[in-house]
Amino acid sequence: MTQISVSETRRMFRAAKDALASAGLRRPRVLRGERTEHPFEAPELRTERLLLRPHRAAARDAADWFELQAQPSVTEFLPWPERDRRLSARHLRDRTRHVRLWQADDFLALAVELDGRLIGDVSLHLRKVARDERSVEMGWVLHPAHGGKGYATEAARAVRDLAFERLEAREVTAVTDARNRRSVALATRLGFVERTRRDCARQTDGTVEFALDRDRWDRARREREDRPRRIERRTPQGRSHHAGRERRAA
Repeated sequence: MTQISVSETRRMFRAAKDALASAGLRRPRVLRGERTEHPFEAPELRTERLLLRPHRAAARDAADWFELQAQPSVTEFLPWPERDRRLSARHLRDRTRHVRLWQADDFLALAVELDGRLIGDVSLHLRKVARDERSVEMGWVLHPAHGGKGYATEAARAVRDLAFERLEAREVTAVTDARNRRSVALATRLGFVERTRRDCARQTDGTVEFALDRDRWDRARREREDRPRRIERRTPQGRSHHAGRERRAA
């Protein structure tokens, strides 16, 4: 009799959960409780180099999405089953439906586009709805060919800020495979802090949970906004504020 390891069993379980969630098979809305003040529709966000927008079932996007999912370094750390082109196209079509957050368990997925090509995905999963404890979970994936260029940070930062500014979240969380050092480093760059055992039940499937609360995010935002003013005050007479910012960014 073939025996299945514990880790493989967990991976299969996570893959099954992902397949159900991707297909929109969540709790019936009547069981999900209250709603946000108004539906939050998927936006289009433009960052310095990227376009974040709802997924499309176009042929080019389908090809890019399949190519991304075929990367071993992607599937190693995500609970996604192996998909051929047909299943990958179906998965992409499922993702095109995730364009609204309104009730607990709603899911919103944004394509990360660079120069007209789909290179990744950033998602928000509404966990808690009540305004004083509203919580969303972030997820991200990027084609490894585009790693090391700051694209993942740029895209995830924009969606993190979106969650706090427009969805008015009190907390944003992220769950990643503990072995995925790049993802752990990204969470840290975004200001997330690993939850302690006292904060939550420790993950038993090899993942680790990070969290960023609104107060911590707001303090960091104010510090970023105040930094150019401090630099301007220190700039020697005759040198422009703009030049000071260029030097700092170099």
